[in-house]
Amino acid sequence: MKDFEAVGRAVLAFLHRRMGFDLCMITRTEGEDWIVLQSEDHSYGVEPGTVFRWADSFCFEMVRGNGPRVAPVSELVPAYAAAPINRQVQIGAYVGIPLVCADGSLFGTLCAIHPASLPESILAEQELVELLGAMLSTLLQAELRAVEEARHLERLQAELLTDELTHLYNRRGWDRLLAAEEDRCRRYGNSAAILIIDLDELKLINDGRGHAEGDAHIVRAAVALRQAARSLDIVARIGGDEFGILSVECDRADGEALLKRLRKALDDVGVKAHWVWPSAIHRLDSWLLGKRLIN
Repeated sequence: MKDFEAVGRAVLAFLHRRMGFDLCMITRTEGEDWIVLQSEDHSYGVEPGTVFRWADSFCFEMVRGNGPRVAPVSELVPAYAAAPINRQVQIGAYVGIPLVCADGSLFGTLCAIHPASLPESILAEQELVELLGAMLSTLLQAELRAVEEARHLERLQAELLTDELTHLYNRRGWDRLLAAEEDRCRRYGNSAAILIIDLDELKLINDGRGHAEGDAHIVRAAVALRQAARSLDIVARIGGDEFGILSVECDRADGEALLKRLRKALDDVGVKAHWVWPSAIHRLDSWLLGKRLIN
């Protein structure tokens, strides 16, 4: 059990054995989404990658202080009894603990539900569950710090994989960094935006005005894209007239704002382009290119 994922699996299995809950989960909150990162499921059919609406959940009410962290009979708690998630799954008993980032912001929850009520004796387990939640939060915070350090090292290493003309990442650098971010999206429930852009007039410029002017056109596009993207974003030349942008830890609103900035930046330098993937927001098993495209 060397990492957050492995320890999480052990904690979920322990909660099932110790308290009898049919579904134990580690979740991530991301905007309006409540994402299941890990699950120990014995009746509900809820798999990692399942997304519910955060405001519908018992955990939402628990974090807001509207319900207890341990509820042997959840229908006796008004906020839980009225929660919309009851229309999706049957819940008779609940336990939930916030998982927090280093700055104190909410990452997600450690929680469990059961289709029927459970004995009042599970109230005595709250201190243990809180201890497990604190342990997971501490481990998560250490891993997220390590992720930032790893990401920085990856960028340094990928600098060797740059396009000679634009000094952006080349296709090999893009593929390497993309794979690393995909793993993080799966593990931590991060969102990412991917944009693929083709220049429209490069062949006409090369044929009519020469390759030197064509190269200058590519460089103008590269500079505009790099300046419009965030410093954390990955901008690459992945083909002769094709560029890719990976905006990490980017939700739908951030992705749409990025798209507007990029379009304006290209317009400002007189570069015409079309968007192969105009605005793709991906998460977990849906993170791969071409899935869950948002136009």
